[in-house]
Amino acid sequence: MAHYDYIIAGSGCAGLSLLMRMVENENFSDKKILLVDRSPKNNNDRTWCFWEKENGFFEDIVFKKWDKLWFHADGYSSLKHIFPYKYKMIRGIDFYRHCFSRIARQKNITAIYQPVERIFNDDLEPCMIMGGDKVTAKYIFNSVQFEKPVLKRKEFYLLQHFAGWVIETKEGVFIPGEATLMDFTVTQKNGNAFAYILPFSSTKALIEYTLITDTLLQQKQYEEALYKYIDKKFSSLNYTIIEKEFGVIPMTNHVFPGAENNIIHIGTAGGQTKASSGYTFQFIQKQSEIIVESLSENKALSLVARKSRFDFYDSILLNVLATRKLSAEKIFQHLFRKNNITDIFNFLDNDSSLLQELKIIGSLPVLPFLRAGVQQLF
Repeated sequence: MAHYDYIIAGSGCAGLSLLMRMVENENFSDKKILLVDRSPKNNNDRTWCFWEKENGFFEDIVFKKWDKLWFHADGYSSLKHIFPYKYKMIRGIDFYRHCFSRIARQKNITAIYQPVERIFNDDLEPCMIMGGDKVTAKYIFNSVQFEKPVLKRKEFYLLQHFAGWVIETKEGVFIPGEATLMDFTVTQKNGNAFAYILPFSSTKALIEYTLITDTLLQQKQYEEALYKYIDKKFSSLNYTIIEKEFGVIPMTNHVFPGAENNIIHIGTAGGQTKASSGYTFQFIQKQSEIIVESLSENKALSLVARKSRFDFYDSILLNVLATRKLSAEKIFQHLFRKNNITDIFNFLDNDSSLLQELKIIGSLPVLPFLRAGVQQLF
């Protein structure tokens, strides 16, 4: 039975972000590390978008940046200048290639492609079953969510699901420096929905149709919505679909376990997806940085923990959406109409001051949020 210093289960954003920080830190050069996933990552299967003020850890593979963002809703449109932030996009294929080219040069790292069947503690030693084989480690970092969590009272589980096309046009219709963060003028017949547009050039862009509901649609429904939106937004546009993507992000206030002895849960499986927005990338980076810093200094692992008041804010918003007290369009229109977008970014990053939070909360419709807050408290 093989034993490792560290096992990383899952080679998605969380697993690879953690491993790349280990690669960059000389304290891990003599550690025996195992990376396990069901199959190699060799497709452009997703994109990650996030806002950031400075150059980040993965700055070299940022595919595109925008410093202006559009918000559209019924009766309200605004172009937001987001300085000192930039809205950034990393393509999945660039991320995977970057990470695995580094991994291939590390003699202390082994990558195995087997399904992760089970992770558990055996006499307090972390164990993993993969492809029928048992391996052990000092620490296992797990990003695999094996099943939907069992919800407790006052917990909600919505899905942010989206289909997107990279399209190329013959004529220049996009403004490369201006992205559309949220456009609620897309059809709402399937539930809370918005579109976003990320231009790569004047003739090429990623266009996504996104929903926040409790069930998925049939594939043809996403495509129908995309066709209608593009036709409405750019009448009689002649375009070619270059790439397609589809994804599902859980939005839940369920409390995921951070650690079970030396099994450490990371990424979405460790509660690093922001419940009220679905954004995950930057929370993963914070968690990865703290884990590697703690390990390299032989400190007890101190994982990134949500500040309790932000958990409460997230729960209130999920309550409002899940119980249909208010539509997502009305919520975000109030949010973007009445607040500075940099304050909103701080708030969604869990980095805002109490004064900023009071202003943001005060900009939202009182009754539905008050009712949701009382329900979450009592």
